[in-house]
Amino acid sequence: MGKVIGILSLKGGVGKTSAVLSLGSAVAELGRRVLLVDGNLSAPNLGVHLNLIEPEITLHHVLNSDQNIEDSIVTLDDFNFDVIPASIFYRSRINPFKLKEKLRIMKGRYDLILIDSSPAMNDETLAVMLASDEIFIVTTPDYPTLSMTIKAIKDARTRGIKVDGLILNKVYGKPFEIPIDQIEKTADIPVLAVIPDDMSVLKSTSQFVPPFMQNPNSRGGAEYRKLAGVIIGEKYKPRGLFGFLRTPKRQDVNREIFYETIFKD
Repeated sequence: MGKVIGILSLKGGVGKTSAVLSLGSAVAELGRRVLLVDGNLSAPNLGVHLNLIEPEITLHHVLNSDQNIEDSIVTLDDFNFDVIPASIFYRSRINPFKLKEKLRIMKGRYDLILIDSSPAMNDETLAVMLASDEIFIVTTPDYPTLSMTIKAIKDARTRGIKVDGLILNKVYGKPFEIPIDQIEKTADIPVLAVIPDDMSVLKSTSQFVPPFMQNPNSRGGAEYRKLAGVIIGEKYKPRGLFGFLRTPKRQDVNREIFYETIFKD
């Protein structure tokens, strides 16, 4: 039985969709069956990142019971994962809270289902939370984004929904950024991946390729490989002698703790 992970952020522009694509690609690289779902129903763009501009059948049709969920799946052989896109132009009212029910059958067909959520605290985001087994929040090391991250965590906890970790994205490594220890202390959630800012992400969007596949050997690519490993229970093996000798970073320790918590005997 596969697991469903919701990827959230209550602020646009933090790279949430890129994180979904990269993490999905990294898990698929490990030979797992992966399904990406665009749960951003008001302003979907997961499909746009993959050049799926006007798919005939989308999650909107599924939630409105117009189509079976199996018919909405787009198989992308070049990327080794499947996608359920949403519709940019769908006009009829839908019930986002049907998402959990619709995805239930898919859990038996995939090892991992990743849901890209809306960048707002609305019914769409709440539906993603309720449909997920685990939740990660994408944030950036600045105060406006951290404030919205805290709000997302608070809203989730109010509803009894656990947030498992943070993906710290677009990190420049500059003194003006909020340090990782301060982010963790303020949010009371561990950072499980630190993704450096990378121009290849913009290039990947222009070429309709997942960022991880555009630059898989980057530091960000290595972080996504490590996070992918702990999610599916397969520890990342560093390449070369340097990877074994270097001092573990904070996120490395957090991932080890997360792994032991999920997959302990």
